[in-house]
Amino acid sequence: MRPLWCQKNESIGKMKTKKRVLCLLSIWMCTVGAAFADGAPEERAPGEKKGDAIITIFSDAHSGFGSVNDDRGFNLDRAYIGYQYALPHGLQLKAVLDFGQSKDVNDHQRIGYVKNAQITWKQNGWTLNAGLITTTQFKVQEDFWGKRYVMKSFQDEYKFGSSADLGVSVAYKFNKVVSADVIVANGEGYKKVQVKDGLQYGAGVTLTPVEGLTVRAYGSYNESVEEGEKGITNLAAFVGYKHTAFSVAAEYNYQTNTKYVPDCDQDGFSVYASAQLSKKISLFGRWDLLSSEKDWNKDADGMAGMVGTEFKLGKYIKLAPNFRLWSPKTEGGKTASYVYLNASFAI
Repeated sequence: MRPLWCQKNESIGKMKTKKRVLCLLSIWMCTVGAAFADGAPEERAPGEKKGDAIITIFSDAHSGFGSVNDDRGFNLDRAYIGYQYALPHGLQLKAVLDFGQSKDVNDHQRIGYVKNAQITWKQNGWTLNAGLITTTQFKVQEDFWGKRYVMKSFQDEYKFGSSADLGVSVAYKFNKVVSADVIVANGEGYKKVQVKDGLQYGAGVTLTPVEGLTVRAYGSYNESVEEGEKGITNLAAFVGYKHTAFSVAAEYNYQTNTKYVPDCDQDGFSVYASAQLSKKISLFGRWDLLSSEKDWNKDADGMAGMVGTEFKLGKYIKLAPNFRLWSPKTEGGKTASYVYLNASFAI
């Protein structure tokens, strides 16, 4: 349980004025897209594909040891089903359904959500997205980690933010070294498309000074709307290097006023690496550390580690047997160990 000074004030205050910024930006984005799409259609080569199906399934078999010996079985973590379609003049439409676990229902059931429903425009270094879009808060880290089917990237795993939300994002690549992006979103995630009137504002800068090296800094602010709440600030720093034979990366993440509760701050590190043994086989490892200020969330704080091997079976299937440890910060808490076999089926 959280200390009383850190519990959320549930009384609902006077709501802020209804926001129009997000709607206006979305309408502007669609208008821009329509303007560029207007006119004679682009010629396509005979047989050129215009669209692609999106079918992705994440599953696992796992077993705990010792104090978590009863935690074992088979699991369907995620199923994504969707379609993306390329239009003339750099436009693209994308819609994806997400079927996964929810704390709101029995563990054996799955709930479906619309994960993405977006229009994208790319031209001359610009990338614009509008609708239910992929957020930019930890997309670079997630792509670099590259093993979402094994474990989510740090901010996603420990609920620092959502991977998709209703909003508008704009990115621009200035040159081969510097790119920047901004996003305005609801801040509630794709499972709660709009609950409150607050908005989330974010901005990031990505540097690629040499081939294979990526450096990124990101910050966002999620407005509070109820009396007794405070806005959430997220700050993140990332650096990673990827070579044909190996990759290594580290990130630091800091969040203030978690779940809008004043002074409930938390932070954490994540370090991960991989080594390519052949075209089909690689080794990987990861270490996470999650901490809360003044131990307000000590029941969830702790250290996680994993090592594993990834096998690519053809074009569409990946298997990753791995060993994991979780060491809780709680006094007297027992270290939990697991063996997993994660699988990804994607086209």
